[in-house]
Amino acid sequence: MTRLTALLCALLVPLAGRPHCGLWISDCGLAAPAAVSSNPQSAIRNPQLAALTIGRLHYDGGGDWYTGPSKLPNLLAAIRQRTGLAVAARERVVTLSSPELWDVPYLYMTGHGNVHFSDEDTQTLRRYLEQGGFLHADDDYGMDKSFRREIARVFPDHPLVEVPLNHPVYHVVYDFPKGIPKIHEHDGLPAQGFGIFLGDRLVVYYSYQSDLGDGWEDPEVHHDPPELHEAALRMGVNLFTYAVSALP
Repeated sequence: MTRLTALLCALLVPLAGRPHCGLWISDCGLAAPAAVSSNPQSAIRNPQLAALTIGRLHYDGGGDWYTGPSKLPNLLAAIRQRTGLAVAARERVVTLSSPELWDVPYLYMTGHGNVHFSDEDTQTLRRYLEQGGFLHADDDYGMDKSFRREIARVFPDHPLVEVPLNHPVYHVVYDFPKGIPKIHEHDGLPAQGFGIFLGDRLVVYYSYQSDLGDGWEDPEVHHDPPELHEAALRMGVNLFTYAVSALP
């Protein structure tokens, strides 16, 4: 059992109305907990779970991987308040070569510029995803070309495809029948969610033409209306909940 799988085994989050959606139960040899009628709650009260957080990927290539300092703390607060998951207050900055990579179940990357993975990075990222990790790449209008190039090096045998609207990532906590919300207009193209699947499992989610992460930031940063800020947070809660679940 890897460090990442062990972390996921410790969580066992029952999702509201879904009695058989505990976290990685098949890997842990544990039975599914009973369903709850309100927000999903963590089944295990372990102070060590406060270390559960999002990993912000510090990648090479020159892109501003650090952009939007308030976005992930705000998302983590929403996850903690709305799901009962014992997540930390702040994200953890990781590289693909750092041991801390294996302590985070959800890896987030964003930026406006170039992304580059070394050959070793591509192998590590593939192994991380094959062993239960989840990558959310969030185009901040500028990294699309380089991200598509680099992720194709990670998975030359699994192309990016549009995630179908009936996928659990759009319904696990909040319903998004039309898919990922459009937060900022820019060039006016529709927001799209692309993904890479290993079997039935979505392991990479690429939010494109949405500016989803900008919607997580403090409202005064972009002056988004409350309904867009709320839609962005809800989609983020769905993504994280799916990432640490055993849903296909």
